[in-house]
Formats: sequence, C-alpha cells, structure tokens
Amino acid sequence: MYIAYYDESGDDGYPRYSSPLFVLSACYLHYMHWQDSYEAIKQLRANLKSTYGLPVRTELHWRHFLLNKRPYREFHIADTDRVEIVAIFCELLAQLNVKLINVAIVKPRVANQVYQVLDKAFTYSIQRIENDLHPSQNPSNKFMIITDPGRVGKMRKTSRRIQRINFIPSRFSTRPYRREIKSLIEDPLPKESHESYFIQACDLIGYIVYLYVLATTKAGSYHNRLPSEVTPGTVVRWLEILRPSLNLQASSSDPHGVVIHPKENGGPV
Repeated sequence: MYIAYYDESGDDGYPRYSSPLFVLSACYLHYMHWQDSYEAIKQLRANLKSTYGLPVRTELHWRHFLLNKRPYREFHIADTDRVEIVAIFCELLAQLNVKLINVAIVKPRVANQVYQVLDKAFTYSIQRIENDLHPSQNPSNKFMIITDPGRVGKMRKTSRRIQRINFIPSRFSTRPYRREIKSLIEDPLPKESHESYFIQACDLIGYIVYLYVLATTKAGSYHNRLPSEVTPGTVVRWLEILRPSLNLQASSSDPHGVVIHPKENGGPV
C-alpha cells in the first residue's frame, strides 16, 4: 500500500489565468516507510529551528519563503540561507524512500479553449504512478491520494473517470489506447497542508519544477523578489540533488522526468 501526497504551483485557470504554468507534484511512498520519513523531516525542522531560527510549527509555503514574504520576513533569514535551506530539504528528500512525479502544463502552448488544466495534469500523474507500481505484475500494489482540500472536488471527478475510462496516447500510432487505472483506491482524501510535512514537500518540489519549466520553455521570467542566487542553474542543481527520488521514467523527453504538456512539437506526452 502506497500513499501519494499532492500539491501544486501556479493556478489551474484557462483560458484566463494568472500564471503561465500549472505544476502538479506528487510525493508517494510505501506505508512501511512513512514513519521513518516523517521522523526524518520532523528532525530536520528541529535542526532548522536551532540553526536558522525557523520555527518548527511554521508551515512552509516555499514560494513565499524564497520571496521573503510574511510570515517568513519576521525571522530575518538571509537570502543565502533561504537558498541553502531549499538545498538542505532537497538533500533530505533524496535520501528518503519516496518517489516524486511532476507534471507541468504550459498554458501559452494550449490551443483548445476548453482545455481542463487540472484534469490533464492529474490524469498524467496518476497514470505514471500506476505505471511505476506495475499492478498487472503485482496486484497487491495499491495507492491512495491525500491532497490539500482546495481542489479535491475536481480531483475526485478525474480519479473516478479514469478508473472507468482511460485513454493513453500511443508512441507508435495516432490513435490512443485504453487502459483503466486499477491500483488507485478510494477518492482523493483532503488534508490541510499545515498538518502535513509531505504536502509541504510537494509544495517545495512543485515550485522548483515551476522555476525549471519557466526557464526551459521561456514561458515567463523569474519574480524580481527572488534572491539573486536563484538562477536557472541553481534550480537545475536542486533537481540534480533530488535525482535519487525523482521518477525519471515519468517522461523520456526530460532529463529530470518532468512531464511537460503540451509538447512544443505536438508529440505524445
């Protein structure tokens, strides 16, 4: 039994939107590894309190943290230290028995005016978790989803649909083929992000991937309040640190396994 946590970066609006990208990140792990992973993150938060003065109980919204917005501004953490804290978290996640899948929707590439951003991203993500668990070879491999309550209604609709009807683009044909999702159990379950270290971890990964795709697709520029140390090269280094936990098989066209859709050339994801 696996538990998959989800969070996002950017908004899922289309054709009207406030961000050019929507990134959906999943962090999933076997239930046998949950306790050790939780304790490791908890210990890291205690270490950050003693080293940088970052309170253990303060929820980490990583975009606001890097932009030094409230409440993080009150802790007087230097720019270089905030960038270092991101790297420290990446190093920890790379050591845990977790896997990470990231899907990025590049809205300026979308031509369909009724394109459902969240539905597409969530579908691609679930498909890849299922592929990784190989339910046809091991029927006991099941997973459940825990996510922030904000989008749980839409995610429930998607997850129910792809368990009944699920079309997958083919690399060898213009026609998709059907393969329904078999390993997902229950509807997505809501949990507030401030109550979950794992959802906050997804928030971190999502923002890193957002910055990565923003630079690689040239869909936009970095916020001018980001520390000067945060460059496209820095973001790639963070992803390289995370490499042991990234599901690199999620996408054959990206070196970090990020599923980027739509493709610039219109090919299958």
